[in-house]
Amino acid sequence: MNSKRPVNLDLGKFHFPLPAITSILHRISGIIIFIGVAFMLYGLDLSLSGEAGFNRVSDLLDSFLAKLITWGILSALLYHLVAGIKHLLMDMGIGEELESGRIAAKATIVVSVILIVLAGVWVW
Repeated sequence: MNSKRPVNLDLGKFHFPLPAITSILHRISGIIIFIGVAFMLYGLDLSLSGEAGFNRVSDLLDSFLAKLITWGILSALLYHLVAGIKHLLMDMGIGEELESGRIAAKATIVVSVILIVLAGVWVW
């Protein structure tokens, strides 16, 4: 049997359309939010344990790494929110066609980038 199927797929040759990329990023942002909630709940628990815990969390949140993690979680949350609204509109029958799906994906990226930059300004 002579099969012409490729033995090893080169994933670098695949080019996904923008709506597929935004959908994959929506899933990834959900995972980041899920993991980030653990850090945020730990910080909340520590800050509510007393004055010393609150001061410790306050000092920790002044560091560059903590601000970067906070901005990352906020970025994932904002992107997930915008992409979720896009998916809700698609569930209502808006933007299901090929061209309107591309436009909605571009709008999702643009709105998300604007909100993420604003969140970065707010965090720093």
